[in-house]
Amino acid sequence: QYQLVESGGGLVQPGGSLRLSCTISGYNLYYYALAWFRQAPGKEREGVSCISSSGGSTNYADSVKDRFTIHRDNAKNTMYLQMNSLKPEDTAVYYCAIRGFAGCPSTFREAFFGSWGHGTQVTVSS
Repeated sequence: QYQLVESGGGLVQPGGSLRLSCTISGYNLYYYALAWFRQAPGKEREGVSCISSSGGSTNYADSVKDRFTIHRDNAKNTMYLQMNSLKPEDTAVYYCAIRGFAGCPSTFREAFFGSWGHGTQVTVSS
């Protein structure tokens, strides 16, 4: 059975940091790219970051570049998102997703990712 479970969300002040985790079961992660998406209230879900199956290639949305870092540990079946210098506009539900190919797509389209977690809430507020 395939399952993706996010954790690590919470309430943080502007300028603070959080680390999200996504634990994945039912897949051999050595073959699949992974990604983080987020959805803010009243907005569409948007891509945040993607990492290739080996971890050797990553990409980021412009809004999070130089603040967020994605990485993965295939032996632990886990992906992470280190979020630094958080801003109120980063407030959203964060989702992890798996893609049926080893590489990341050139654009963050939901249709390119086949399985999703249920999300973890991140709130950035003073």
